[in-house]
Amino acid sequence: MAGETVITIIGNLTDEPEIRTIGSGAAVASFTIASTPRTWNRNSNQFEDGQALFLRCSAWRDMAEHCAQSLHKGMRVIAQGRLQQRSYQAQDGSNRTVIELQVDEIGPSLRYATAQVHRVQHGNGGGYQGGGSGFAGNQQPQYGVNPSNTGQQPAQSQQLGGDHWASNNNQPSDFGSFGGNTDEF
Repeated sequence: MAGETVITIIGNLTDEPEIRTIGSGAAVASFTIASTPRTWNRNSNQFEDGQALFLRCSAWRDMAEHCAQSLHKGMRVIAQGRLQQRSYQAQDGSNRTVIELQVDEIGPSLRYATAQVHRVQHGNGGGYQGGGSGFAGNQQPQYGVNPSNTGQQPAQSQQLGGDHWASNNNQPSDFGSFGGNTDEF
């Protein structure tokens, strides 16, 4: 992965993620993120939009399914990934080259919205080694903010004494078996 161009883009989805399955059986979600810079105009005392960048993105395998279930048209997202250039021959016979973002990480922006995140349990229960969620057993913990805006903490935070990073013997840690050392955070 050395020498690849890694970027982070913040913008809005222009349409619903489109998911398809390729010949090998892998799922891929395709979508476009529109990122529009805004600058303050001192003369008019207001923000003005600059020229929008429309970046085509692809997410693969489990992340493709997660994107299709979680992301929707108009949603503000933060995506990080690697720029990929590929060439192909169009139906009219012309050769074309496109640059797209192969997404490694993506999530909703919480600048103007709230979100509730749910970990997904996979069959083997292992961490990254087996592609699982990192939680043992069939537990499905919930993390995120309470969308009701009533000032109450999420259910798991209440069970853990209000500490989002705490864990006890009855609940998995936030880092599960991902192999991460919680002291690093």
